[in-house]
Amino acid sequence: MSSTPSLLYIHGFRSSPASHKAQCLQRWFAARGAADRLLVPQLALEPRRAMAQLEQIIAGAGPVALVGSSLGGFYATWLAARHGAPAVLINPAVRPWQRLADQVGPITHYHSGEPDHYDAAWVDQLRHYDAAERLPVDKLLVMLQTGDETLDWQDAWSLYADCHLYKGLGGSHGFDDFEAFIPLVLHFCGIGLA
Repeated sequence: MSSTPSLLYIHGFRSSPASHKAQCLQRWFAARGAADRLLVPQLALEPRRAMAQLEQIIAGAGPVALVGSSLGGFYATWLAARHGAPAVLINPAVRPWQRLADQVGPITHYHSGEPDHYDAAWVDQLRHYDAAERLPVDKLLVMLQTGDETLDWQDAWSLYADCHLYKGLGGSHGFDDFEAFIPLVLHFCGIGLA
């Protein structure tokens, strides 16, 4: 296996590989002949199943770096602590069990419009993946935009205060102009693309 890391992109709640950031990364890697070094799975809604998927990918991928958005940032934090992998967190969720308690019941996936159901037991599963007490601060780059309309950026700013931080004024939960930040993301993750 290659010693150069692959990049694993972890999407957020109700999101998918069709998200804007995932698509930007896919175009970037494809344009540089490196599409096989980007992993963008569709994750299960249930946290335990989603984490099992991610662990299986990591086990088979060789060296890996992580990018997680929103709930994916929460998952990436736990995985970075567990595996010592570098991770870039984009507007990450902090204590998602508090916020997702309001989502229990019928939901719709953003990109497909497919109906689904979020189970109350899954909210409690999220607590198991809280890595707040063992943050690998040197391995985390946290990118926030103050215009995030979904999450309070100050929660992440406080939790990740000792990590590498970027705060952009304005923006959105989707992280405006993400493509311009891809070189920074890849540099932090130790991924060189020609």
